[in-house]
Amino acid sequence: MRAKLPDTEGFIEREGVKLFYEIYGDGPETMFFPPTWAIVHSRIYKAQLPYFSERFRCITFDGRGNGKSDRPADVAAYSLDNYVDDVLAVMDATNAGKSILVGLSFAGTLACIVAAHHPERVKAAILAGTSATIGPVYPYQTQEHFYAKQKSFEGWNTYNRDYWEVNYPHFAEHFVRNIFSEPHSTKQIEDGISWANETTGPVLAMTVDERFDKPGLDVSEAMYRKITCPVLIIHGDNDQIVPYARAQLVAEITGAELVTIPGGGHNPLGRYPAKSNDLINDFLDRRLGLAAPGRHAPRKAKTKKALYLSSPIGLGHGRRDIAITRELRKLHPGLEVDWLAQDPVTRLLEASGERVHPLSARLASETRHIELESGEHELHCFQAIRRMDEVLIKNFMIFQDAVDAGDYDLVIADEAWDIDHYWHEHPELKRAGLAWFTDFVGYVPMPSGGEHEAFLTSDYNAEMIGHIEQHPGVRDRAIFVGNPEDIVPLSFGKDLPGMRDWVPQHFDFAGYIIGEHPHTFGSRADLRQSLGYRPDERVCIVTVGGSGVGAHLIRRIIQSYPLARARLPELRMIVVAGPRIDPASLNAPAGVEVRAFVPNLDRHLAACDLALVQGGLTTCMELTAAGTPFIYFPLKNHFEQNFHVAHRLDRYGAGQRMEFATSTPEMIAEAMVDALKVPTHFKPVEADGAARAARMLADLI
Repeated sequence: MRAKLPDTEGFIEREGVKLFYEIYGDGPETMFFPPTWAIVHSRIYKAQLPYFSERFRCITFDGRGNGKSDRPADVAAYSLDNYVDDVLAVMDATNAGKSILVGLSFAGTLACIVAAHHPERVKAAILAGTSATIGPVYPYQTQEHFYAKQKSFEGWNTYNRDYWEVNYPHFAEHFVRNIFSEPHSTKQIEDGISWANETTGPVLAMTVDERFDKPGLDVSEAMYRKITCPVLIIHGDNDQIVPYARAQLVAEITGAELVTIPGGGHNPLGRYPAKSNDLINDFLDRRLGLAAPGRHAPRKAKTKKALYLSSPIGLGHGRRDIAITRELRKLHPGLEVDWLAQDPVTRLLEASGERVHPLSARLASETRHIELESGEHELHCFQAIRRMDEVLIKNFMIFQDAVDAGDYDLVIADEAWDIDHYWHEHPELKRAGLAWFTDFVGYVPMPSGGEHEAFLTSDYNAEMIGHIEQHPGVRDRAIFVGNPEDIVPLSFGKDLPGMRDWVPQHFDFAGYIIGEHPHTFGSRADLRQSLGYRPDERVCIVTVGGSGVGAHLIRRIIQSYPLARARLPELRMIVVAGPRIDPASLNAPAGVEVRAFVPNLDRHLAACDLALVQGGLTTCMELTAAGTPFIYFPLKNHFEQNFHVAHRLDRYGAGQRMEFATSTPEMIAEAMVDALKVPTHFKPVEADGAARAARMLADLI
């Protein structure tokens, strides 16, 4: 899912070539993103546009040769002069005025040319992995190499005109892998290859053919000396596409600020977006007085303050986080807590009287992303998280704004993966103490993913392990919601440690945490009466969490209701659709009660006779604590539900597992009837998890 869609999009036509542009946001200042080489289109700026468009009017366009723009057949159409004129034409058509230019690679060249020849159009230039018309190049980029008759095509010999005519995809993959030369760049490489294959070898060859001709514009060293606007250069010292020496030369001539990314490759905007965006914020603040929200917020009197991030996927995290907060306030009565959260968690927080941070409204919906990634009771959770990168970087930057504005003593992050990842990748960005909560550790490959998924999950796990071992102080406390026995007895991957060996060395254990333990609800008979349940009825609750992913499961279960009721006339079925499923869309049969959001769902789960649920950990553990019989249907390809949750429930002797794909309404009805006949003997769930977690947090405040 895209973190933000353009507010305006369209085409301009210049000399018969259509150019596709997009406009994001409506801020008073304009940030303009010129196109890079035709091997990639404007999606290359996906980590910048959603965030900066909250403050700026951001404009980007696909350069001729890729994306939605035309691919002219004339070599001369790809001249440097034409690319520059394209930039000016799009700026004119979109009323860009005097803009901040942000350019990656070849776009850096374009930004410098416009800044030198049209200074009235440029307030500042930000160049990442910038190409230039001066300075050294790698040997493969010479005219002689490009046109050479190669005997073999390995490595940089694939940078060859003849080869692109017959096997361009091979070159594209090689090139993209060298753009992202850093370890653990699998997602960036995957994106880059897909974008590169939206053009063709012959088209790309024409762009190089024309570059070897002398442009009409002056692009000599003298041109760079004409640049008077503030310039920021971000460049990796391991850039395999544009030598670092080029950035050094441009910085020396223009007086630019040069920020070096140690070990960095060619695209810091894509590979290190948090660092790059922070550098851009700082530069715009210092040089143009355009500070990010709250950047210079005055420090207040030392009222203790915490910023709490609760995972937006489902409502279980919200219930346990509220419970922890209530216990924490007993230890620190004056503690102020702000919540950076998303729908539907915000509904739960507001119903509980908690204060939702106003920047929450700017967050991109992670729940919506998960819903779009899901199929018929199927969610490839690991791949969905990988494809959420654009959403996560936007939300991380908004989080940074919140921290800067709030002067917080502690950040409490319940599976806020973006915070943990980016603060570990760039410890200098850490603004407050960090307490990290999770109820599982380690990606697990699904068998359907084969060797490739096993490689990817291992790579992601290795990066996480490396981050923590290299920067152990980023997490001031890491808390596992559960016990050591709840860790799955698996390895993190090839040549990596076992989870049960590694996790206890890096986490404290709080025991399981539920919002309110059922033992606080009073007698079951009184609870049933308070909820309107009659003694002579058998109540079945159906719930699938706070997202819309479970709609398919609800529909199949309600098909089983008439069959089950034929055998159990006293059966009453209540479906809790959740806040993101329209009850009317379920077409429930007569006798099935459908409710939307139920804030005290945990009480209903403790009072009912049977529950049918999707397989989320919190709901399953609330049922386990209550001793309520339940049947759960893990989402297909959801590694957490199929491995981590299933292992934990097996340990507690709780729940009956069924597979959605093979479960007919008749089978579900039979399982319901059988489950109501068998008494439960679940292992007890501890009642003090929230208090234990609060004591761990109290030490950090």
